[in-house]
Amino acid sequence: MVTSPPLPLTPDEKLRLGAVLDRFAERGWAKTQALAVYINSKFFPQAVSKFRKFFTAKCPVLLKDVLLKVGPCDEAEEYLFPIFAEFCISEFSNEITRYRELVTSADLTKPHAWFPFTRAMKRKVIYHCGPTNSGKTYTALQRFLQAETGIYCCPLRLLAMEIYEKSNMSGVYCSLHTGQERREVPFATHLASTVEMAVLTKPWSVAVIDEVQMTADEFRGWAWTRAFLALRADEVHLCGDPSALELYKTLCAATCDEFVEHHYERFKPLTIDRTSAKGNFDFIEAGDCVVAFSRKEIFQVKLEIEQRTKHKCCVVYGALPPETRTQQAKLFNDPSSGYDVLVASDAIGMGLNLNIRRVIFNSLDKFNGEQRIPVPASQVKQIAGRAGRRGSLYPEGQVTTLYASDIPYLVECMKQPFEDAPSAGLFPVFEQLELFASQLPDITFSQLLDRFSEHCRLDGTYFLCKNDNLKKVAAALDAIGGLSLEDEYNFCFAPVNSRDPKSMGSLQRFASAYSRKIPVRLSMGMPQRTASDNAGIYDLETRHQLLSMYLWLSQHFPAPAFPERHQAAEMASKIAEMLGESLVLFTGEEARKRQEEMREREHGGGCGRESVKQSQSRLSLQMQTMRKQLCAA
Repeated sequence: MVTSPPLPLTPDEKLRLGAVLDRFAERGWAKTQALAVYINSKFFPQAVSKFRKFFTAKCPVLLKDVLLKVGPCDEAEEYLFPIFAEFCISEFSNEITRYRELVTSADLTKPHAWFPFTRAMKRKVIYHCGPTNSGKTYTALQRFLQAETGIYCCPLRLLAMEIYEKSNMSGVYCSLHTGQERREVPFATHLASTVEMAVLTKPWSVAVIDEVQMTADEFRGWAWTRAFLALRADEVHLCGDPSALELYKTLCAATCDEFVEHHYERFKPLTIDRTSAKGNFDFIEAGDCVVAFSRKEIFQVKLEIEQRTKHKCCVVYGALPPETRTQQAKLFNDPSSGYDVLVASDAIGMGLNLNIRRVIFNSLDKFNGEQRIPVPASQVKQIAGRAGRRGSLYPEGQVTTLYASDIPYLVECMKQPFEDAPSAGLFPVFEQLELFASQLPDITFSQLLDRFSEHCRLDGTYFLCKNDNLKKVAAALDAIGGLSLEDEYNFCFAPVNSRDPKSMGSLQRFASAYSRKIPVRLSMGMPQRTASDNAGIYDLETRHQLLSMYLWLSQHFPAPAFPERHQAAEMASKIAEMLGESLVLFTGEEARKRQEEMREREHGGGCGRESVKQSQSRLSLQMQTMRKQLCAA
């Protein structure tokens, strides 16, 4: 350590020495080198600030003369760094020890070691195992509400908002944390959050993690794994189907937690209606839910049912805001509303309480981005299980298909037992990527993600979650200068549709403004009226998604950088209301246009019609073959 009496500096010397220290702090070389002594980028500014005060007071005459002579340059940084490193080792030993422990445990084969404070606890883990409509989550939530402090973690904003509202209505002060908003309730002892936003640094009496079978999800599984391994709770209640039971037994063996399992049966049996709907929407009845796997199909089915029958339809699908989905669900559940049929996507598989008498699959294949594939059996069972609900108008549920040809595959799916999840998802925390990046200078963040995927070590209990969407976003941000590694990391997790050029363009615009240290503006006005057609509804959905992305970014970056957060929240709320009104008022105009187009095509000659029929026949045969192969496997 440098020792010397305080050195009086002239104003000119202070200015020139300050320029040397400014370059040392800002250029990036010293920050990268500091990783070698376990000073990470988050702590580096604090370390430099303290070092600056020390150095100005203790700088030896000889070193001062050298630095003033060479000025702010690479040589000056090389002179300074050994002194800085020695200072940090002396002054920040605790911080260095903690970071060294993180780095030591950064091997992805032992992720439970990343959370030493949690491992110091002896937790009791209770797995509530059962199918849909069995009361498993209700039981766990009763313990949550009774606890002195509690946290509830779930996959959807919709679910988090529901538990937030129910808790406060029950007299339990509960806050809400989602990617897009935080509602802090004074004196709150409980928290409802999406699983990615779980507070992992605070002790809890009870933690509830819902839908834990998603630990094996190829994209989001890491969030469930992290929540389970990190939550500092005396009791951890896991709610899920049987597929994740053995996996969590294995995880508990690694964490040395006590493991208890409670099994539940469905309140009322779910029966298969083998007659199907005979390919005809005339057989639709009140309480039916027709499931389709694309937005286009959902609106086609809705309009056809409303044209052919006396029924009115509500719709639920993933692109709708949570508030709009809730509004549509309430409308469907209300016997006096006049809306007695639901047309929905697989978004009804979790998160909404619905009075469904019968689930009807419009088809049992869907487009996966590349080709049409059979819907996996686990997903078929999850969706089918939404039919029938204890305490509703329809306590006993039925499931069927629109076409009789799909019944054999439905029966096969319902017979199949839950398949054990083989492994739990993982994704590196920022500090791990930062350390990895220090060894690979001069590569882009998208390249860094690829290289990490290539070199990370895993054992059979875990898998690295797919990061295709992150890499697309990272590639779009690579051309934007001025973003730190941590900035890029955070921007990549923003809820953006990477297939939508408008969404990607907005994200790039937000990131560009942030990199230039200017306020990030929305640059979007409010629509003047509700939508009257499909295109207008899609426009409202897109606007809400952009607002949701802005709100998410405002929660993950310094507040001054996103000054229109409150305006965005108000606009998002109004657009969600407009979407609800638009869906209610949406007429059959699109269906009439489609019928006119079909008539025009019919007048075009029989060859075209025969070609379409042949194409449909070939597709049907292909799907039947794929389903047989899937069932045989």
